[in-house]
Amino acid sequence: MDKARWFVAVLMMVTLPPAVGAWYVIHPFVRFWRRLGTVASFCIIYALLISACLLLFEYRSALIGTDLGFQPLLMVPAVTAVVLGAAIARRRRRYLSQRILVGVPEVSTRDKGRLLCEGIYARTRNPRYLEFLAFSFAYVAFANHSGTWVLYALMFPALHLVVLLEERELRERFGAEYEVYCRRVPRYLPKLGPRGLGGQIRL
Repeated sequence: MDKARWFVAVLMMVTLPPAVGAWYVIHPFVRFWRRLGTVASFCIIYALLISACLLLFEYRSALIGTDLGFQPLLMVPAVTAVVLGAAIARRRRRYLSQRILVGVPEVSTRDKGRLLCEGIYARTRNPRYLEFLAFSFAYVAFANHSGTWVLYALMFPALHLVVLLEERELRERFGAEYEVYCRRVPRYLPKLGPRGLGGQIRL
């Protein structure tokens, strides 16, 4: 059990910061990446991502912090978070392809993508970040190292800034239609009740 918890703590500490940080490399510089081309852009971006993971791995023991021990009571909210994350993921996967997840529309000059405004995207504009935070809580609660709790707390402002950068890029890409979508669908807390947006808005 302790080895599994240590492994999860290290995995989170090594992979989550680069995964979130990649969007700080992509969103503010989309014009540069588009001029460079999709293949070259992803070669550079993923080289940076892998380098960051390797660097963090070198300092893994210091970063994960103190082992706070396995806490059975934490498993109750952890399981709840997994159920919530899985429910969001099941609905999100119907609309958000892997191509969108890795950022192809941001760096491509040929494939602008489309605005997702049906299904779960009619209730919240950022279900994948809610899903990410739910699953991350479960991992942190299981690992229960001091460093992972600090990392989880930092994920909130870090992801919020990513969302703001993403919104700026989407406004540039889709213009007025995205503004209409923003006015009708909340950024985070889902709309309950009727589906809200009906049909599909082309972005």
